[in-house]
Amino acid sequence: MSKPSTKKTAHSAVRGVKKPSPRSSEAKSILRDANQFLMPTYKRQPLVFTHGRGCYVYDSRGKKYLDFLGGIAVNALGHAHGRIVKVIRRESARAIHLSNLFHNSFQGPLARKLSEWSGMDRVFFSNSGAEAVEGALKLARLYGRTSADREGAPARKHRILALENSFHGRTFGAVSVTATQKYRLPFAPLLPGVEFVRFNDVADLESKFDDTVCAILLETIQGEGGIHPVSEDFWNRARALATKNGALLIADEIQCGLGRTGRYFAYQKFSSKPDVVLVAKPLAAGLPLGAVLTTEAVAQRISPGLHGTTFGGGPLACAAALEFLNVVEDEKLLENIRARGAELREGLSGLAAKFPFIREIRGEGLMIGVELSTDGAPFVSAALERGLLINCTHDFTLRFLPPFLVTRAQVRQFLRLLGKLFVSTPQKAAAAEPAKSAPPSGAALAAAR
Repeated sequence: MSKPSTKKTAHSAVRGVKKPSPRSSEAKSILRDANQFLMPTYKRQPLVFTHGRGCYVYDSRGKKYLDFLGGIAVNALGHAHGRIVKVIRRESARAIHLSNLFHNSFQGPLARKLSEWSGMDRVFFSNSGAEAVEGALKLARLYGRTSADREGAPARKHRILALENSFHGRTFGAVSVTATQKYRLPFAPLLPGVEFVRFNDVADLESKFDDTVCAILLETIQGEGGIHPVSEDFWNRARALATKNGALLIADEIQCGLGRTGRYFAYQKFSSKPDVVLVAKPLAAGLPLGAVLTTEAVAQRISPGLHGTTFGGGPLACAAALEFLNVVEDEKLLENIRARGAELREGLSGLAAKFPFIREIRGEGLMIGVELSTDGAPFVSAALERGLLINCTHDFTLRFLPPFLVTRAQVRQFLRLLGKLFVSTPQKAAAAEPAKSAPPSGAALAAAR
């Protein structure tokens, strides 16, 4: 018998080892560049996502993932929605930027649509949610200033109330009204005149609210803080105190607004409206765009030169945003959000009956948090390995933010994958369990706006 050839032996030695594809090699180069040249602001997974379709995304190896994170509530229409793609292609060939020294074809119509959805009168377009927060803080200080206040000196009515457990962004003013100490302390001293109220604590609100307050800022549903809805009692008292003291009630709906709860805005479950509403995340279907919505009375306090933006409200982003709002209406997505949200809650309740480490299920529509009595991070990692995108916020809360067009079959697929995760993922004992139904003050947040 002849000896095996050297060529055959060499082939046998590497059999079963997948040769790196050009795409895989390119991904390694991308990761090397990222690790060397990007500022270390995020703890990213060592994956390169290349494209998406509907409720799924794909990495550089071709692996498919069910997306129940939605770019942190941004991709409300999933990925590569046909109508959004068509508008972006069309408008990118016409005008991407024109400047706010002139009108464009989409800013006015988009403002009108947002006014109809929200019940507000006026709109200012920003580039992001954090910038919308900044604009609202400036509006609040303007609204509180009177002719009796000396120019250049702090107005008597200048204090801003925000809530404990809040997250409003990472710009300087937004960090100033964000309660979590690990985000605040490295940048102290911050914006003066900010005080925090215990979440849903009416008595604490009343004790801190007086006629020196120019605004109270709150998330209608706290997102990064663990999916905690503001109670009706707290909202109503905040509204009454703001009216009594001539202050503004500012609703941060950057994560929970624009349909996420099955209503156009989460505050629409209450009988009274805010004075200012902040939106961003899903507004332009993935393009950067935020907005400040407000009443005529508040808008009249501002004049040309007091606020502005270079990129906010550009024609491409506004065209995409207008199409996003039209798609939500045309495809009756609010109905889908309510139906799929109910199925999701029912399925999660079934899992809670089987797994005692599930402490509570919170949220509305397609904004759901599952609070655990154990560290949530291992479940996020295990989910990624199984082809499921979720995240954990506040250490113990798994957060689910699927696209508005998620189907019944995809909800079932998600629940099957999650059930398998709960069975197979080892639980890490928590150093300190969170208090049920109450957001733990000072706990870590996970995500960025």
